[in-house]
Amino acid sequence: MKCKAVEYPSENPKEIIRADLYTPSKGKGPWPVVVMGGGWCYVKELIMPEYAEFFVRQGMAALIFDYRHLGASDGEPRQHLDPWRQIADYRSSIDAVCYRDAFKGIVDPGRIGVWGISYSGGHSLVVGALDPRVRAVVSQIPIIDGWYNSMRAHGSVGFRELTALVAEERKNRYRTGKHKTIPHSGDPKKEVVTWPHPETKPVFMKIKKESAPRHEHFSTIQSVEHVWAYNVRPYLPRILDTPTLMIVAEGDDLTMWEQEVPAFSDIATQNKKLFVQRASTHMSMYSNLSHLAVAATEAANWYREWLIEKL
Repeated sequence: MKCKAVEYPSENPKEIIRADLYTPSKGKGPWPVVVMGGGWCYVKELIMPEYAEFFVRQGMAALIFDYRHLGASDGEPRQHLDPWRQIADYRSSIDAVCYRDAFKGIVDPGRIGVWGISYSGGHSLVVGALDPRVRAVVSQIPIIDGWYNSMRAHGSVGFRELTALVAEERKNRYRTGKHKTIPHSGDPKKEVVTWPHPETKPVFMKIKKESAPRHEHFSTIQSVEHVWAYNVRPYLPRILDTPTLMIVAEGDDLTMWEQEVPAFSDIATQNKKLFVQRASTHMSMYSNLSHLAVAATEAANWYREWLIEKL
């Protein structure tokens, strides 16, 4: 597949989003396009090109972008994760596909899919509910209710420690105007982290070393407050007629499959599918290429059905 670096304004014209546009090596556009955003602290080089390759093989383009505040895109403070700004960046990316000359003749603005994983798995559902230009959604191992997810992941004692840290930082931020940061993941016995899953950091550090050097494994502490205010569920009944695939890892206790499976039932469209991936975990969809391939093939087939065969 071919890759071209592109950039375009966000909702704030002074803050530029930078992205990579992947297209098939053979044939001629305009191709259907899948707009892809990453999860917590992701940059565009982190695992998403591996998924995009499956979509490109099916005769589609893939646009993978860095949210503002992360990677190659503009935005201060760095490593600040506001889900609603990230959702706005998805929609700005769709704007670029539809309205900027750089995309004309390359992608088809009438055949747009959105894809998200983990934190952005929730974002893709919200974008699918809000943006009528979206013709197909894939939501992979999504966060549904950020507060529940955080509380369940930390347990009672760990959540007390995280809550105390957030409260203290909020006081100091009000007084100084400066952000402090918190590790993305790590060993909760040694430090307070956003996501207390010790298996996460080694996978991300390996990917950082191999292909995603811009990845930083921390965020602003205010990002934790933002995830606590994040709940996808009210948007699901608004997905009325947009084909939607949800991919869940059996027994997932990082984004909590006991939230994901019931949430799938709230999606209104009849053109929907729940795929529970057996013998996989949340992190094996990053670290195990055979597990990644199962999920990516399922997603690629979904896009092919709804962006090529039925349009």
